[in-house]
Amino acid sequence: MKKLLLLLVFAFSYTLSAQTQDDITVIQNLYGQSKAEIINEVMQLTEPKLSLFDKIYKDYETERTNLGVKKLQIIENYGANYLQLTDEKADELATAALKNNLEYEKLYTKTYKKAKKVIGAKDAAKFIQLEVYFQTAIRAEIQDAIPFIDELDKTRKI
Repeated sequence: MKKLLLLLVFAFSYTLSAQTQDDITVIQNLYGQSKAEIINEVMQLTEPKLSLFDKIYKDYETERTNLGVKKLQIIENYGANYLQLTDEKADELATAALKNNLEYEKLYTKTYKKAKKVIGAKDAAKFIQLEVYFQTAIRAEIQDAIPFIDELDKTRKI
């Protein structure tokens, strides 16, 4: 039974790793389009706004990708420690996850302020709305793949 539990933990860790390494792939799987296609379709920016926004978007994607890597590391750490999770490790992981979430919020704020200057508040808000939507969908996919703390322990007792 213990081998089965370890296999489950590694399986969810691997599945999650594949999903979160490339959030864009998750978006493509969920919506059948690339993220860039969806953003272009929703934003409908024309020149010169399109060119001005492109640099802001590229900078945003670089930072978002880095935050995604950190998120993946937290999840992998959770998977590696799931079966022997202590209060201290749970605190470390929860604190890291909360910090990562705050960093995403700071990135949204910073990007919104920059975008607002070049494409206007309405279009900048539309972009942030779309990004939050994407991240919410990705978080839901991840949450569905991760067992709750002690969830696998309950199956072990059966």
